[in-house]
Amino acid sequence: MISFSGTVKEELEQQYSKGRHCQMAEIAGIISQLGRVKNDENSPGIIQVSSENIAIIRKLFTLLKKAFKMKVVQEVRTNLSGGKGRLYTIKIPFTNSFYKMCMNPDLTHSCCKRAYIRGVFLCSGSIADPHKSYHLEIVCSDQGKAHKVEEVINSFEMDAKIIDRKYHFVVYLKEGSQIVDLLNVMEAHNALMEFENVRILKEVRNSVNRKVNCETANINKTVSAAVKQIEDIEFLASVVGLENLPQSLEEMARVRVEYPDAALKELGDLLTPPVGKSGVNHRLRKLGILANEYRG
Repeated sequence: MISFSGTVKEELEQQYSKGRHCQMAEIAGIISQLGRVKNDENSPGIIQVSSENIAIIRKLFTLLKKAFKMKVVQEVRTNLSGGKGRLYTIKIPFTNSFYKMCMNPDLTHSCCKRAYIRGVFLCSGSIADPHKSYHLEIVCSDQGKAHKVEEVINSFEMDAKIIDRKYHFVVYLKEGSQIVDLLNVMEAHNALMEFENVRILKEVRNSVNRKVNCETANINKTVSAAVKQIEDIEFLASVVGLENLPQSLEEMARVRVEYPDAALKELGDLLTPPVGKSGVNHRLRKLGILANEYRG
């Protein structure tokens, strides 16, 4: 079963910008994460981009063709670095201008920033299943690349942060609302809707649970108070007799014992004349004080 992170990437793999400047920005995002400058036997300089994910290589190939009409060499071979599958590679002729564009892309326009982040996330990003937790991260090989990604993300009024993890630098978001915003920035709209549905459902459940817990606590408090009140009244009945109490307290005591589960408002309505909640509470407190005095 495909993970939520995989679902997001599948959607991003199908997302192509129309403008050449945005295509160049996404190319830069991919190459900044996966590109390596190498000397080839048949060519003095190439930029080699390798991934186990054929969809990323296919997308880069299409973007290079659209933006530069560039002819590149594609290779497929067994992954020798410990991976389970095949390693797909594109070899791009090295030029200073192209390499400079990849390392320092023009991200003046927000549309280009969106495309750049999309390319970066495709290669090095992951997102947790929203049913379990809210966490999105992009792993970068060096601090400079991490700061670049952080800067671009935060230009959309987010609060991405960087942590150092085992020789890598990780740019991350942990707020559900900000992860939604970044999915929107990358134009992963279907994944965004799925994430939002889960987030809303969790918030409703949490709200209901808080309300139930609050109501349960209130019920427990009310029951405990009623039990204590009846104990005090029974004690007074055995020591002094309820008929020897002031009339208002005697009536209150008899009503409380007769209706042990009634709320204060209901008890007040049963008195003659009716009394408000504060009046009932005052009389019950006086009964409690009186019982404590007789207990010594």
